[in-house]
Amino acid sequence: MIKIKKYAAIDIGSNAMRLLIANIVEQEGKEPQFNKSSLVRVPIRLGQDAFTVGEISEENIERMCDAMKAFNLLMKVHKVERYMAFATSAMREAYNGKEVVEIIKKNADIEIEIIDGKKEAAIIASTDLHHLLKTDQTYLFVDVGGGSTEFTLFSNGKMINSRSFKAGTVRLLNDMVCDVVWDEIEKWIKINTQEYDEVTLIGSGGNINKLFKMSGKLQEKPLSYIYMNSQYAFLNSLSYEQRISELGLNPDRADVIIPATRIYLNAMKWSGARNIYVPKIGLSDGIVKAMYYNKI
Repeated sequence: MIKIKKYAAIDIGSNAMRLLIANIVEQEGKEPQFNKSSLVRVPIRLGQDAFTVGEISEENIERMCDAMKAFNLLMKVHKVERYMAFATSAMREAYNGKEVVEIIKKNADIEIEIIDGKKEAAIIASTDLHHLLKTDQTYLFVDVGGGSTEFTLFSNGKMINSRSFKAGTVRLLNDMVCDVVWDEIEKWIKINTQEYDEVTLIGSGGNINKLFKMSGKLQEKPLSYIYMNSQYAFLNSLSYEQRISELGLNPDRADVIIPATRIYLNAMKWSGARNIYVPKIGLSDGIVKAMYYNKI
């Protein structure tokens, strides 16, 4: 006898907003299964507002309200019994972020919580990472977003340290990540990984998922530093228009994929990692699991 629960997670990022609807299959004597039922991504680049002007524009508030109304209807159609909506870097930094939350609650009847980088990293880490982490190895988990990047170090199956930096793809596109931030990231990675002989990266985020898909590799196989470096050079050799027309990238992916690749490459270089694994996990997956296990 199986029981199926329907949960939903809304991730309001700096580059896009996502609605994940998941089926949670419960069976006596077995671990629950988390199956993706639907994933909708809306390319509203809030970071462009928040990081350059400091507020979410009227146009994007309207677009957010429309998206949230649609998300609410989709959850209703799917008969979702529980949901949570989290907003990250862009909404954190926009001075009208709290006001936007109230507008969306009033217009779309969706409650949003603005979370800090530490909570964001903890939620993502609560995904299926334990299945990937071999107890005798060391991993640096890197989640690249539009506004920030979260780094989490795991060793012997345990979390050692975690840190969020204001170095995301939308910030980098707008030339808003100074050398001091890069220096801080390099220092943090080197200090935290220096005592370990070998470190492997685990990458999370839409851009690394796209890079992995483009590689044509099987899910359990990693991408090498050499491959990542060659892809970075290849992507840089193409114009924005070519990345859309020749590689089939979405317009809102074709620009951010280059700064994202740069972050992953630097993390590999500074940690000495030769490989990066790319499991299909992200903030929305983490929200569903954290809700189910009553961690949030």
